[in-house]
Amino acid sequence: MISIHWEAFTPYSALLGGLMIGVSAVMLILLTGRVAGISGILGELIKPQSNETLWRFTFVLGMVTAPWLYMATMGSFEFESPRGPLALIVAGLLVGYGTRLGSGCTSGHGVCGLSRLSLRSLVATGVFMTVGFVVASLLMHAI
Repeated sequence: MISIHWEAFTPYSALLGGLMIGVSAVMLILLTGRVAGISGILGELIKPQSNETLWRFTFVLGMVTAPWLYMATMGSFEFESPRGPLALIVAGLLVGYGTRLGSGCTSGHGVCGLSRLSLRSLVATGVFMTVGFVVASLLMHAI
């Protein structure tokens, strides 16, 4: 059974965050013609094959500095994980591997691809979500 912790339910900040993601994705495609797929943006920074490193670096810098900006203006925020740092690192590496295997990530397929009505992105997002639900359920019940 799913329960909602009403004291931690924050629909306005979630809506604002979603709007900011959407606006940034629209701005990126309008200004550069590029999709805001984080794995592709970061991958091209790590192993550059074009001269488009400035906007990619700026995009990633914005993502990295956003939590610090939030803390400077709004105060600290809490992050709790039922797993330790090693599990989070392993999970991140598995997600990275999956983005290469799936030719994109949830931001590229789920946010940008679905908004462009891409059938390939619909299938990829369905696979991402299904596998995520199954793995999370297995791990929660097995550990």
